[in-house]
Amino acid sequence: MHLSNGKPYPLGATIDDNGVNFALFSANATAVYLCLFDDKDNEIGRFNLPRQTQQIWHGHISEIAAGVRYGYRVDGPYQPLMGHRFNVNKLLLDPYAKKLVGEFIDHKLHYSYQTAHKEEDLSFCPVDNAALMPKCVVVDTRNLPPIEPLAKPYNQEEVSLSLRRSVIYEMHVKGFTRLHPEVDKALRGTFAGLASPAVVNYLSQLGITAVELLPSQQFISEAFLQEKQLSNYWGYNTIGFFAPHNDYLNQDNNLSQDDINEFRDMVSTLHSAGIEVILDVVYNHTAEGNRLGPTFSFKGIDNASYYRLHPSEPRYYINDTGCGNTFNIAHPNVLQLVMDSLRYWVEVMGVDGFRFDLATTLGREEHGFDAGAGFFDAIKQDPVLSQVRLIAEPWDIGPGGYQLGQYPVGWSEWNDRYRDTVRRFWRGDAGMLPEFARRFHGSSDLFEHSGRKPTATINFITSHDGFTLMDLVSFRHKHNQANGEQNRDGHNENFSDNYGVEGTAYDAELLALRSRQCRNMLTTLFLSQGVPMLLAGDEFGHSQGGNNNAYCQDNPNSWIDWQSDINSDALMSFTRKLIKIRRRFPLLCHREYIHDSANADSPGLDWFCRQGEPMTKAHWSEAQTRTLSVVISGELEAQAGCRQALLLMLNADDSSHLFTLPNVDGIDHWQCLLTTQDESSFAHEVAHNKRSNAPVERSNLVLQDRSLMVYYAQFTGDNA
Repeated sequence: MHLSNGKPYPLGATIDDNGVNFALFSANATAVYLCLFDDKDNEIGRFNLPRQTQQIWHGHISEIAAGVRYGYRVDGPYQPLMGHRFNVNKLLLDPYAKKLVGEFIDHKLHYSYQTAHKEEDLSFCPVDNAALMPKCVVVDTRNLPPIEPLAKPYNQEEVSLSLRRSVIYEMHVKGFTRLHPEVDKALRGTFAGLASPAVVNYLSQLGITAVELLPSQQFISEAFLQEKQLSNYWGYNTIGFFAPHNDYLNQDNNLSQDDINEFRDMVSTLHSAGIEVILDVVYNHTAEGNRLGPTFSFKGIDNASYYRLHPSEPRYYINDTGCGNTFNIAHPNVLQLVMDSLRYWVEVMGVDGFRFDLATTLGREEHGFDAGAGFFDAIKQDPVLSQVRLIAEPWDIGPGGYQLGQYPVGWSEWNDRYRDTVRRFWRGDAGMLPEFARRFHGSSDLFEHSGRKPTATINFITSHDGFTLMDLVSFRHKHNQANGEQNRDGHNENFSDNYGVEGTAYDAELLALRSRQCRNMLTTLFLSQGVPMLLAGDEFGHSQGGNNNAYCQDNPNSWIDWQSDINSDALMSFTRKLIKIRRRFPLLCHREYIHDSANADSPGLDWFCRQGEPMTKAHWSEAQTRTLSVVISGELEAQAGCRQALLLMLNADDSSHLFTLPNVDGIDHWQCLLTTQDESSFAHEVAHNKRSNAPVERSNLVLQDRSLMVYYAQFTGDNA
């Protein structure tokens, strides 16, 4: 091995014909040492990187190749009061490492200070930690064939339009297949498991168009969880922004870059089935925690650059994330790291987009959140990243943290206002009609002001964070005792109900009501304007036993149980039917927000009271009214010379009600697409017909308590 000056770019470990170039950013270091290891973790070489170019330390090592293990030691001042935490005794991970090997185990040697010292982090730990640290692995990506995206839009408008037809499915890589009986045991809980025929066939038959994977970049479990013999199951504790999470890899595969290929093969397989891959990514904080946290990478490389520190007391971290620290992407080199990571997952790993955890943190400048922040501008001008799915979780716990509706054009946002409103409407809360209509309409009051489209809202009833759908109708209170925090964690207000019995019930009437409420909320989700997101397992009634914060439950309580006795085939069949309807009718996500039809051929969205009359201000103000009808019509189809319309009649009351079909010009009859009513209650409404989807010409229909009906009509534009 021979050390030469090398090049400052690209950052990370880059293979060429003669060896490997190493480049690491650190503005405040005094020296950077590259340490090489063999496959038994013996250090086989230590090199002082000879050059620094614009704060990039770099060097080239000849005669080494892919598979070499390495880490860094970075020297500099250990002055926590000044924001510097260099400790050359600690082996550090490369922020650009594309693969990591070894297990992350909490140990006092991973802390740069003496953990038992009375001055805590002001003390200095001189003991080496290399024997206990995972190592980075050099990976060769030069000859990997590109993974073509499902669609290649050429401008943001086309990205928005294609998103109109999306049905997103939020899922956990491990939890989805860990108990799947048709997945090879060796592959359960891995990326390869998600690419298995049984899973791909299931997703295809369900009808979803995109999977949104919980964090899949390398993450670790916090020390306090390890002390309780728990783990960070969700993965919102990232330490490697380029490396796939080790636990999701086939552990029988030890080839140098099989992790790259396993992930890429999963993406390619899903693409071949017409399914996009969206990654949930965490760039707002890292796994190093606050001043008392471990030193794995950024703290020891250049703490003052990588993290936002209190200006008057740089010993302490700004904690807008609630996770101990805040990543400083206002720094150009840190922003470059994030952008390089995003491009890597698109260009090399083949993903189709990202959901950004606590995205408000990424858009916060010194003066506060700004839709024109450097991060957003960097993505907007990027020819690669500006063309992928961009979804924000639009809040954090920092000042002015709640920013729903304030993101730039081209971004979509998780709409928690939609979630809470739909839950409250179907629970029967009073005075919900106006708010429900706004959310069902696509939340134009939140997004339209900046020229954004209905695709800006990602509608969801449930997500990984909170109750599952079945728990939402089975529990009034959270039951998080297994998390070891005396049930203090998790949301207290879930807008849920148990309808008389907390948790497991056996009364047939109660179970029927719970099932009906699941169908009601799912139907609302898939027929609302915007982009629907379904939580994995909700389609057949997966339960977490009332735990609404199962982030540390890496066990059967969180894993999808494919053979559970409580799984509902009827709910599964109903959900598939809903998704088919969603994908059949483009009018369920209009190109623009619809307020008043411009002409007879324009799409429309019109509201009616249950008596079939157009809603008035007086109707909207009736706090105790829990019934509503809406007619959604599409554009005139030139080739067919007609338009399509859907009628929804919703009864969120605890009593049955008589509905009158709205009188819509040009529509002589409606055809029933589906109902959420119990079969026994709906039977008399269709008894005069041989089939439930026969044309309905009667003007009056009775809807069971807490149920809805969906009808379809086709009519000409001339008569509209």
